[in-house]
Amino acid sequence: MSDDEADPELLALLRQHFQGKLNLDEEPETGVLEGAEYVYDNSIDVALNMRATKNTAALIHNQMQEKQYSTENWSEHELHPKAKDKSTIAFIFTMDLLNFSFWSLRPEDERFAVSYRDKTWTGYWSLVASLQRALDEDIPITDPHFWQNEEECNLESLRHVFRSCTDEEIPLLEARLSCLREAGQVLYERYNCSFVKCIEAANKSAAGLVNLLARDFDCFRDEFRFEGRRKPIRLLKRAQILVADVWACFNGESYGEFKDIDKITMFADYRVPQILATLGCIGYSPPLHAMVARGDIVESGTSYEIQLRACSIWCVELIRREIKRQHPDAKINAILIDFFLYDTMKQLEAQGRETIPHHRTRSIWY
Repeated sequence: MSDDEADPELLALLRQHFQGKLNLDEEPETGVLEGAEYVYDNSIDVALNMRATKNTAALIHNQMQEKQYSTENWSEHELHPKAKDKSTIAFIFTMDLLNFSFWSLRPEDERFAVSYRDKTWTGYWSLVASLQRALDEDIPITDPHFWQNEEECNLESLRHVFRSCTDEEIPLLEARLSCLREAGQVLYERYNCSFVKCIEAANKSAAGLVNLLARDFDCFRDEFRFEGRRKPIRLLKRAQILVADVWACFNGESYGEFKDIDKITMFADYRVPQILATLGCIGYSPPLHAMVARGDIVESGTSYEIQLRACSIWCVELIRREIKRQHPDAKINAILIDFFLYDTMKQLEAQGRETIPHHRTRSIWY
């Protein structure tokens, strides 16, 4: 086609647009996978081992079959809410609004921990236990009206909600208060103080709900510039895991019904890269490996950190594709693989069998 000729596809697109037949939001895409593939293609500090990735796909599929791993596992944990109603939606939104940065430099018996129901909880479960404990004490911690009340919801009251049974305070307490304040304001101004309204606005689209969260809430907009790419790399860990938790809790029904749930990728945090490295699926350059092994801080938004997270997303996508190639009828997606890998890494850590520590990044993104 010469420069003087019109592009027929472009003409058709313009014709649809001006005739009002084109809806660009009809099939939303998060752009997370696209960005992850770009980082992988241009990464110099994180590499994938394709043979190990294929072996891991077979291992994961076999173990998930043996354990009958599914969305049912989500509600089976004693701390996750059991009701299938709006109160649970509010709980999950609050949980994933604050679902970040629990690692500690202190020994296990000195790190931030929460005593609840005669058990001691650390990491992610310390957050869930804190929220359940607060509700037991009639503190409306999942209510956006409470978050906006500066007299009742402040650093002092949050210190009580997240009080530790050790001397270490929950990390980033002020940032958590800021997240609650911002989310409360957005829900009040746009969604009648209810995350249910956000779910309804997404029209049963998981990708649409992720995009809505990233658009309207600054604290969910987990994206960064990466050298050589004009568009930011979108990682959107907490936005995606929020949608996944709703889907898993409701078993893909009611509020958890999404027509495109398989568009959600793995949740790029510090645990899944660790298990992928332990399994030999990803490897680090010598400088990055030394940083992670020493426990040095990998600053948020740096090239090292973006490569770690984005390449992990792409690796899990390749694992998913391999499982589907070998087992076309398998009910598998990146969410279930992520949940499984996270649980596996926590088990290995408890047994002292991890081969490399997780990378240490302190941020609200994960």
